[in-house]
Amino acid sequence: MIKSYDIAIIGAGSVGVPLSLYLAQQGLNVLILEKLQSAGRGQNRVAIGGIRATHSDPAKIKMCLRTIDIISRIEEEHGFDVDWITGGYLFPVYDEETEAKLKALLEFQKHYQLNIDWIASEEVDKLVPGINPEKLRGGTYSPEDGSASPLKVIDAFYMLAKQNGADFHFNEEVTGFTVSDNIITDIKTSKGHYSAGLIVDAAGAYSRDVGNMLGLDVPVYPDSHEAGITEPVQRFFEPMVVDIRPEKGSANYYFYQNAEGQVVFCITPDPKIPGTDSDNTSVFLPQVIKRMTQLYPRLRNLRVRRTWRGLYPMTPDGFPIVGYSKDIDNLFLITGMCGQGFMVGPGLGEIVTEIIVDKNNEYDDILKQLTLYRSFTGEEMLK
Repeated sequence: MIKSYDIAIIGAGSVGVPLSLYLAQQGLNVLILEKLQSAGRGQNRVAIGGIRATHSDPAKIKMCLRTIDIISRIEEEHGFDVDWITGGYLFPVYDEETEAKLKALLEFQKHYQLNIDWIASEEVDKLVPGINPEKLRGGTYSPEDGSASPLKVIDAFYMLAKQNGADFHFNEEVTGFTVSDNIITDIKTSKGHYSAGLIVDAAGAYSRDVGNMLGLDVPVYPDSHEAGITEPVQRFFEPMVVDIRPEKGSANYYFYQNAEGQVVFCITPDPKIPGTDSDNTSVFLPQVIKRMTQLYPRLRNLRVRRTWRGLYPMTPDGFPIVGYSKDIDNLFLITGMCGQGFMVGPGLGEIVTEIIVDKNNEYDDILKQLTLYRSFTGEEMLK
């Protein structure tokens, strides 16, 4: 016997779990299928925790402003302390080219109601005391951005979704589909069969596999990024610091101090490291530590507690894929978050719920920009 649901979500990660909550709150019967052992067991658990609306495109700005609003209120409204800190995001600038790019971007960002501005080098030093002053020109700063614990956030959304009736099936992998007249009539898994009025692909790094089962080309190609965390120390700086200057072996790097006093850090490798390998390397730590201590010498005495490696489910242009399939009538894609699922997921989940339930056209601009059927050319500046 095939059990039927209103909506079936493939993937219990940074996007699928918040989406399940919002859909369940609307009275829908929601199934979440996850091949791993628990919610957030995939890439959510390797996220470093930054949440910014400081992007360079309108869709991500809108989604992440919504996320910041949700996460900043979650303890007050639901009683879950998720270690939210409004520390802001700081992009320090040391060269004329980067200054010109970021200043040109400011007016665009302000047009979309971002609280962000250029600050002088003296203000940069107040935010990050002891930052390297040599050739420091200033930077852009967005004080309302922040950070939270990915583990605590996913647990909060999971428990709230369960309380609202969402049905989670863990250790259950989707193995195929039956399609009739462009409608998915049967979801086949390692443990059973299900049907749903709407199927949502929130499988992240494995969305290409899901698409292949349906004869769809879903261009999500994972690549690997590494991160690390130090021992906890007394708090000594507030913002997430993002250095976008490229250097041999890396495009950029970023770090912040979390609610427990640990410095969390990550780097964007250049060239990319394609594939699903999640083993640590011997290259990462010497590379990122050199860049971090040159920028902020006060970090040199901290001891690193551990490092890890996770996947960025990348699309060719660095933007998510969001919207209905033109080939399968009851398939909705919400995938390819390009390493930003944690900061995008809650806001996007709320927006997609409004699209599915209310069927309004308020978010047509997001659907047009992020459709599966775009050209996938270009790339976001602050990816």
